[in-house]
Amino acid sequence: MIGRIRGMLVEKTPGQALVECSGLGYEIDIPYTTFFHLPESGQEVTLHTHFAVREDAQSLFGFASRLDRDLFRLLIKVNGVGPKLAVGILSGLDAHQFIRCVEARDVNALVKLPGVGKKTAERLLIDMADRISQLEGQFVPMAAGGAVPEGSPTSHQEPVADAQDEAESALIALGYKPQEAARAISRIAEEGMSSEDLIRLALRSMIPTK
Repeated sequence: MIGRIRGMLVEKTPGQALVECSGLGYEIDIPYTTFFHLPESGQEVTLHTHFAVREDAQSLFGFASRLDRDLFRLLIKVNGVGPKLAVGILSGLDAHQFIRCVEARDVNALVKLPGVGKKTAERLLIDMADRISQLEGQFVPMAAGGAVPEGSPTSHQEPVADAQDEAESALIALGYKPQEAARAISRIAEEGMSSEDLIRLALRSMIPTK
């Protein structure tokens, strides 16, 4: 089991990071909530990981915090929730937000996540109600290498059109319909915003939490 990786962030895209460690480059699938915490390429990063082996594939999933990783492990134990859906859930809600949804039995917030219908949302609330007690006492440490505080400016600016196109593509890859992605981006887009800021704010507007 590969539980943690620390190395140099070679490159990052919404949904994946390439981390070099001891001469090896690890392709790591990540939720968007982790993508927002990654440092710039070339800097050191630490990711808490889960190694999944199937008959047809081997996948490594990475998370900015141990809490997110441990919640991911609980989610994939729920009937009907595989790694892809679990990553999708943690792309829209971080661990603390998801736990609040479960405690408040907030079905509406969960059904707004791509791939989560009402039955799946209700199953998540029931199955996770007891399991989240296993996460008590944990906190969310920032990834080594310097996480980007929420709301802080990014270190570079992208052309507006490119940033919006990239943000829309990222939302579509997450499972949102093209029209939904375009509307969400257009509602919050402002001049000078990076694709990371656009994705973060668009997700927040599409999945309001209490």
